[in-house]
Amino acid sequence: MPSDMPITAWQTRDPEDLLAHPDAPCGGTGPGFCVMPGPIIGDSLPWGLPHPGSPAAVYVWLDPTRPPAEQKTAAADPPLEALDDNTRALAAVAYGEGSVNDVFEEMAGIANVLVRQQKARGYKTVSGFIAANKTYAFAAHDGNQRYGRLMKAKLARINADAGMKAAVKAALNALSDKGKDYANGGYFWDGADVKSNYAKHPKVVKGIHFTDESHNIYQIANKDVPGEEFYRDKDNKLTKTSRGKWDYVYESTAAWGGTIFWKYNDNFLKATGNKPHN
Repeated sequence: MPSDMPITAWQTRDPEDLLAHPDAPCGGTGPGFCVMPGPIIGDSLPWGLPHPGSPAAVYVWLDPTRPPAEQKTAAADPPLEALDDNTRALAAVAYGEGSVNDVFEEMAGIANVLVRQQKARGYKTVSGFIAANKTYAFAAHDGNQRYGRLMKAKLARINADAGMKAAVKAALNALSDKGKDYANGGYFWDGADVKSNYAKHPKVVKGIHFTDESHNIYQIANKDVPGEEFYRDKDNKLTKTSRGKWDYVYESTAAWGGTIFWKYNDNFLKATGNKPHN
C-alpha cells in the first residue's frame, strides 16, 4: 500500500491527523488530505473524528440514533484544556474496561471502584495503584486497544471523541470529593463473562445475589452458596462456636452498560472479619 494512502476508510496516512477541517460544512471535510466524516455507531470506532468545533462534528457527535440526553451532553461539555497523568491513567482503564457503547455511567462506576480500591489499599495515587495491581486494572496490562488509544491520544483527539471525553469526565468525577458514586458502594465489577462462564465464574461459585432486578442485565440466576465461620482457640484451631453464617458472598450494587458492580454481603463480612476491598 502506498505510504500516502489512508490506513482505513476513517484514517489518514498520519494517525495524529484530525479528519476534518474546522471550517468544513456539515457532513463535509473541507480542504486538505482527509476523509469523509459520518456518524459512528456501535464498536466501529476510528482513531480520530472531525474537529470538535466544526459543523461536521455536529453531524458525527449528534448522530440522531444517539439518545437526546447523550446528544445534549456531548454538545454542552466544554473541551478539555489539560489532562494530568493520574486522571489519564484512570480514564484509560475505565475506557478500556467499559463496553464499546461508551456509556458514561458505566465508565464512571468503574472509575469509582478503582479510586475506592486505591484508597482502601493505601496507594497515594490511583495511577500508582493501577500500575502495581493487575487484578483491578486488566486493561492497563493486557494490551487492551481502547486503553492504549486513550493513553496515547492528544487532547485534540480526546475532545473530538465523545467516548474518550466521557471517560475523562468519569475519571474526574471519581477523583472529586464531590463526585457521584455510580458504583453505589461497589468494590468489584464484572462484564459479560459472568453469564458466559456462569458455572465456573469465581463470584458465582461463592454465591451471588441481585439486590435490584435492574442490576441483572444478563438475566442470570441468583445463586446461594451457604457458608459458616467458627471462632478459633488460642492455638488457632476451630472451635464449635459459630461467628456467623451467610447465604452468598457477593451482592449487586449497580449496573450500567455491560457492567455489574458488586460488594461483599454484610453477613459474610461480619462472620469472616474480611475487609470489604479484599
